[in-house]
Amino acid sequence: MDKFRLLRDHLVASGLTTDAALLRPEICPNDILALAHDRAYIERYMHGELSREDQRRLGLPWSEALARRTVRAVGGSLLAAEQALEHGIACHLAGGTHHAHYDHPAGFCIFNDLAVISHYLLEAGRVHKVLIFDCDVHQGDGTARILHDTADAITVSLHCEQNFPARKAESDWDIPLPRGMGDQAYLKVVDDALNYLLPLYRPDLVLYDAGVDVHKDDALGYLQLTDEGVAARDESVLRHCLGRDIPVVGVIGGGYSKDREALARRHGILHHSASRVLGYSQ
Repeated sequence: MDKFRLLRDHLVASGLTTDAALLRPEICPNDILALAHDRAYIERYMHGELSREDQRRLGLPWSEALARRTVRAVGGSLLAAEQALEHGIACHLAGGTHHAHYDHPAGFCIFNDLAVISHYLLEAGRVHKVLIFDCDVHQGDGTARILHDTADAITVSLHCEQNFPARKAESDWDIPLPRGMGDQAYLKVVDDALNYLLPLYRPDLVLYDAGVDVHKDDALGYLQLTDEGVAARDESVLRHCLGRDIPVVGVIGGGYSKDREALARRHGILHHSASRVLGYSQ
């Protein structure tokens, strides 16, 4: 969990931002969480009453601090979405919890911020169509299942085919990738997908899960992207969206390494890429 603090420290130390410039989100209210999740599940989690099976699925020990951090992180994704709609682009220092399901956690994910944002903005009439472009190395199975019957939330998952979860869901667009794929081939898939899907759906908002578990040094990834490849991917996604005047939210998604500081720098690639894209677009 310390990667989130280290990411903040890295972004400040690198001069990209200052502590005062970072926006502090509110805790996401239960009524908004319940747009995508079962209320009984929300209550069980917040009170530390998960079953042993759910604790096993989650893979994280429960604590009050983790519960508070979890709902604040979803609030951060909501705040980032609001900022993106106002300014065109915004990046969160957390988020991308795409394995969380309607009534249970999974794969370190408790509440699904991508599904919560989609339901909240669609039901509020703030947007008419959302496209989730999930580049985490693992399929966004929870997102796909929660939003399966929501026609105006388009789920797109680029993921390593032979990887978690073993039992895949059905996204609107699943793009399974072979193990060992490197920068050049991967970037072509990203570019081709966006060139096809953005004009096809013309979304009012793109939610971009910029998981860095595609990196060659990631413990759980099985793809072979370099730092340069991850940066090129992030810049490509952001430029595709901004070039079509589509607001885009970046969330950090998955990343796993015993070298936490290296991992934090890897997650920071999204934010540095966004800064370069903004300079490029201006």
